[in-house]
Amino acid sequence: MYVGALELDVLLGDVHSLKQKRAVVRPVVADLRKRFDVAVAEAGDQDLHRRALIGVSAVSGDAAHVRDVLDACERAVAARPELELLSARQRMLGPED
Repeated sequence: MYVGALELDVLLGDVHSLKQKRAVVRPVVADLRKRFDVAVAEAGDQDLHRRALIGVSAVSGDAAHVRDVLDACERAVAARPELELLSARQRMLGPED
């Protein structure tokens, strides 16, 4: 079994309140969950209205599949015009860990 985790640090566009932030982040989280069948959550920077840390995780018996899914999630977030992807970091846990 392989477990992959992806942290996406994003800068939100024209957002001036936490309510507006939720209106931008929630559809991103829902889209990733629906399109890629992964676990997704806003995992950090909840107090900042222009930044968000989105966590994504996937599980599979094949490490390459986990990497492919997480790479696709990263590309999907980077392609969204309402936010800017500042950084992305992947981690993988496998049977040897």
